[in-house]
Amino acid sequence: MTPRRPRILSGVQPSGKLHLGNYFGAIRQHIGLQDEGECFYFIADYHALTTIQDRRELSENVRAVALDYLALGLDPERTAFFRQSDIPEVTELAWILSTVTGMGLLERAHSYKDKIAKGISPSAGLFFYPVLMAADILIYRSNVVPVGQDQVQHIEMTRDMAGSFNTTYSRVFPLPEARLDKAPTVPGLDGKKMSKSYGNTIEIFAEGSALKNSVMRIVTDSTPVEAEKDPDNDNLFALYSLFADDAEREALAARYRKGGLGYGEVKKMLLARIDAHFAAARARRKELERHPSIVEDALRRGAERARTEARETMRLVREATGLR
Repeated sequence: MTPRRPRILSGVQPSGKLHLGNYFGAIRQHIGLQDEGECFYFIADYHALTTIQDRRELSENVRAVALDYLALGLDPERTAFFRQSDIPEVTELAWILSTVTGMGLLERAHSYKDKIAKGISPSAGLFFYPVLMAADILIYRSNVVPVGQDQVQHIEMTRDMAGSFNTTYSRVFPLPEARLDKAPTVPGLDGKKMSKSYGNTIEIFAEGSALKNSVMRIVTDSTPVEAEKDPDNDNLFALYSLFADDAEREALAARYRKGGLGYGEVKKMLLARIDAHFAAARARRKELERHPSIVEDALRRGAERARTEARETMRLVREATGLR
């Protein structure tokens, strides 16, 4: 009997325009995983309500994320790609999970503490976030969840909730495993980690003067052109390295160490690499924008597939809990 391929689950918040940090940190891996398992990828619009409470902004952001993923290579024939809010069963499961989840577990959530420290209003929804995230994962009985190191705690919390349910009632849920991305940290324009919250991003689909302006704003030191430079401590070199192969990186590193290379020249090289790397995807995105029904159809079909699995999970959950 052929074993079932692993079921892979991931979500992306529609909190703004996607950038190079999103691409190298998650999107590229998500696209590649389509060949390794049965993938369920959702646009986390329920989660986004904790920070975005403008209906037009949220709707536009969801549409933009869908366009970006499809343009970058997500195949809706191989992957269930859908809006989180199109699967109402996920909120039902979140409530049931909350009844077997201790307050102490939620109070230890690092992401909640971090967001409060950044000035985000401490709503009940923000506190409840890990339970909804667990429901997102468990509703499809997922096995693998690709995450960055900062999200590992959420997977551990999900395993705790699944274990509590399985012990209290009966074994419905597999215990999902975190799959740590091997993606490099992508530096932003100021050298910090690229993040919308820092305002230091380069958007994936920026082009023309907008892209040029972003690249030219990358912070460098004041080392003169003729002097030797250290490529290992330069965020401009780190960004270029994301788009270059080993030989190209070594060649540029040698020019850094030799001297005679100005940062302005490297910025022009980086600009050309970014522009070329996303040229085909940019063209696909523009074509998809002209045919919004293609995007909506992909999300509808993804939701149908996801909801079939969600309904079966809730049948098992209802049976286990006596809610039938």
